[in-house]
Amino acid sequence: MTSIAVCPGSFDPITYGHLDIITRGAKVFDQIYVVVLNNSSKKPLFSVEERIELIRESTKDIPNVIVDSFQGLLVDYAKNVNASAIIRGLRAVSDFEYEMQITSMNRVLEEDIETFFIMTNNQYSFLSSSIVKEVAKHGGNISELVPPPVKSALKDKYMITE
Repeated sequence: MTSIAVCPGSFDPITYGHLDIITRGAKVFDQIYVVVLNNSSKKPLFSVEERIELIRESTKDIPNVIVDSFQGLLVDYAKNVNASAIIRGLRAVSDFEYEMQITSMNRVLEEDIETFFIMTNNQYSFLSSSIVKEVAKHGGNISELVPPPVKSALKDKYMITE
């Protein structure tokens, strides 16, 4: 039986912190669906299609990763792809309370889908897509924060030249 997990997020854009969680999850599960969820409370810089492409480029060397998007309830998506698990990354204690609420609700909606929390590598514990966008917007060096395709896409979005 294949173990399948879903790793959801807005990924606007994907960072090395996200890739750390995805890579480590891919070592545990046979298949990982990295799913771009459209968060209606956020105004994304990149379209869903652009985020999917950036994730595909950034995960191309991880053979058991499938990139997709979904609107609606995450547990419904997980059921549709026969996933038994959801992978969530935690950067700090402040992430835990929010993630616990989401996990508890998902458990009410679908008790057969487990959530696994992976603590991010300490070198990425400060990293968020919002911080990356802010630094990129002002021409700061983001080479150690995002994969090359993301760095290039951010430069294009903010019309930054080197």
